[in-house]
Amino acid sequence: MTIPILEPGSILGVLGGGQLGAMFAAVARRMGYHVAVWDPDPDAPAHQLAAYSYTTPFSNPTSRERFASIVHAVTLEWENVPVELCGGLEARCRMTPSSAVLRTLQDRIEQKQFLSSRLLSVPSFAAVESAAQLNLAVDQLGLPVVCKTAKSGYDGKGQWILRHPSDVKSVERILEQAESGQRWIVEQFIPFVRELSVLVVRNESGECRVYPVVENQHEQGILRDTLVPASVSPTVAEQAEALSTQAVVALQGVGVFCVELFQTEDGNLLINEIAPRPHNSGHYTLDVCTVSQFEQQVRVTCGLPLGETRLLSPAVMVNVIGEEVRSVISAEGCSALYSTSGAALHLYGKPMIRPGRKMGHVTFTAPQRNMAIATAQKFIATLRKPV
Repeated sequence: MTIPILEPGSILGVLGGGQLGAMFAAVARRMGYHVAVWDPDPDAPAHQLAAYSYTTPFSNPTSRERFASIVHAVTLEWENVPVELCGGLEARCRMTPSSAVLRTLQDRIEQKQFLSSRLLSVPSFAAVESAAQLNLAVDQLGLPVVCKTAKSGYDGKGQWILRHPSDVKSVERILEQAESGQRWIVEQFIPFVRELSVLVVRNESGECRVYPVVENQHEQGILRDTLVPASVSPTVAEQAEALSTQAVVALQGVGVFCVELFQTEDGNLLINEIAPRPHNSGHYTLDVCTVSQFEQQVRVTCGLPLGETRLLSPAVMVNVIGEEVRSVISAEGCSALYSTSGAALHLYGKPMIRPGRKMGHVTFTAPQRNMAIATAQKFIATLRKPV
């Protein structure tokens, strides 16, 4: 199947204007494209790079018409945009990923049901539609379990680990106060050895490109750092890449997808979640891959040939979170960081510092993986010191 190529000079729309949208816009501009950003937050970083900015709510009918009338193709940097908006846009131009894929993935219950129906390994789970059903789910799965909102929620928000009956009672009270119609998913708690993720890029012709398996460390539900390549055997890496590709193909997904995985104590791999967009754990690709995840997103959106996913160097990507950014942007912090061999700083241009908010990241490269790890750990230690 031959897909028409959108030539440089075309206007690419992106729904969501956070750091992922800003990185997409920067790469698209380098490649000769114009970008229309739609994000209701006027301070969203991607607006700074946009040729056309829309800051109205996604429900605004005038903006929907104006946005649709100027863009030649649309992608997204956030999976919680309205599905019906994406459906309307794809009736008029190329939309990647599709509204059908988005509908499946933005609801954790539907996502898990879909993956399970395709015999793709996931943790045992139960859908919960009321506080009263929480105990039934816990009885079915046994403690400990993880309870998550079916929609939205990220970086640990809208998620609870239930280890004891008292935890169940506490979350039951939270669910009782929730809005009518809200749903949750309760999943078996997995005592994993490693959290892994794999970027899979798939175009409309069904061609796939897969990036190396990475290993992620989280703190309080927020990604702390990503190591590439992951410290797993070649066999495990092949299994992770194969499972991730199977999931994206089963979805008939077109775009950039991040498949998050648990490696269990007995060596099995389970799919945790799939993001239908570039991912925080793929930021390393900006500095140590021949083609970044954001260039791949531009390529898929424009119908261009997919790029290679070659890794040029081992690396560790470290997130700079909340108040930590003050130690990075101080004169002393800048001097220390810019004198560190292999360090690449990316700041997101967010005007407000909030607890848990990702303000930037640093990628550390080195000839050997252990060298990159040591440099990154030293940097993390400085972030934890009081400013």
